[in-house]
Amino acid sequence: MPPHYRAPGWFTRNVFNRAVAFLTRHGVSIVGSRVLAVRGRTSGAWRTTPVNVLNHQGRRYLVSPRGEGQWVRNLRAAGTGELRVGRRTEAFRGRELLDEQKVPVLRAYLKRWKFEVGMFFDGVGPDSSDAEILAIGGKHPAFEVLPIH
Repeated sequence: MPPHYRAPGWFTRNVFNRAVAFLTRHGVSIVGSRVLAVRGRTSGAWRTTPVNVLNHQGRRYLVSPRGEGQWVRNLRAAGTGELRVGRRTEAFRGRELLDEQKVPVLRAYLKRWKFEVGMFFDGVGPDSSDAEILAIGGKHPAFEVLPIH
């Protein structure tokens, strides 16, 4: 079965994501937004996309609400990336979470950004049971953002 992915529509791709990326590149973080930069797995060129960084219980996470998009595949291959806001750049390594580790992270992510991404979670929300969140966890890759040693 092919990996789960919901491609963004025209408005999201051409207006919303570009506006958030523009503001974030110029130092304005929208509700925790960052520009994620990851080396392409075949080209080696930097690829960028706006993301929401979740702060949860003293740790930080990246969640892919749309599924296994290009940034997920590139981060898996590269293992490292950068989070950018304005002129600040933070290099990090990503540790992918197992499905059973995602439940509290997805719950916190939905609590924070359901208004923006809830449509991608098949009716599951922050008040759903652990079993319901676990059932959709495989469709939503999540990475802990860790410092590079």
